[in-house]
Amino acid sequence: MTDLQTSHARAGAGKARADLQAPAVAMSLLAVVYAFGIAGTLHLLDAPFGVLPVLCPVFATATAIALAGLVKRYPHRSLGACNAVTLLRLALTVVLAGGILAPGWAADRSNALFAVAVVALTLDGVDGWLARRAGLSSAYGARFDMETDAALGAVLALIAIRAGVGGPFALPALLVLGFARYAFVLAARIVPRLRADLPERRSRKLVCVIQIGTLAALFPPLVAGPPAAGLALAAAGLLAWSFGRDILWLLRRRG
Repeated sequence: MTDLQTSHARAGAGKARADLQAPAVAMSLLAVVYAFGIAGTLHLLDAPFGVLPVLCPVFATATAIALAGLVKRYPHRSLGACNAVTLLRLALTVVLAGGILAPGWAADRSNALFAVAVVALTLDGVDGWLARRAGLSSAYGARFDMETDAALGAVLALIAIRAGVGGPFALPALLVLGFARYAFVLAARIVPRLRADLPERRSRKLVCVIQIGTLAALFPPLVAGPPAAGLALAAAGLLAWSFGRDILWLLRRRG
């Protein structure tokens, strides 16, 4: 590459980074608004000492990771309502994580936190629809949405496990529902074939909705005992089938 080509390449990269300043600033400001808005609405300032000092850096770290991905991979000059919705879902997920740190505090606010879980679930799919409608679809947005789904599932599963929902028979199913995605990512580091892109399937998204919906339905103390264990086992079986089908497709894929 000549010096002139190198200069043009650097200028192009600099311009691309400059174009992303507005979306990055918008995401940062939205993160602050979400944090204060949710804290005020759910009276998080009344939480036991130790909850907020953990939740705040967790949300800040999650937002920083999302911003780093946006700066590196986002191809549009506007953040768009789609990514704002996904960021809101991430903020709601971090709030729910307070139920893992302080189960007593969460029990006192079980109805409010259940409502948070329902809102986070309801908004799943809205961000994708908004992205397509505004012409802002991107690999970054799809990954942001997927990782937010995975985090929400893990948090809800840990809340159910800590509350003992469904008893010991439900524990394996809750682990599958909460951590199948992370197990798949770990397996992909060991088996390169699992890193390839998967074909779009509506059934995969439907199973994800059922997964999160089941975990929300198990939010204490809505469903307990044998019905909770049965519900968790059924949803875990469906999720295992979905992942198993994708893994077989990737392993059989040529090239």
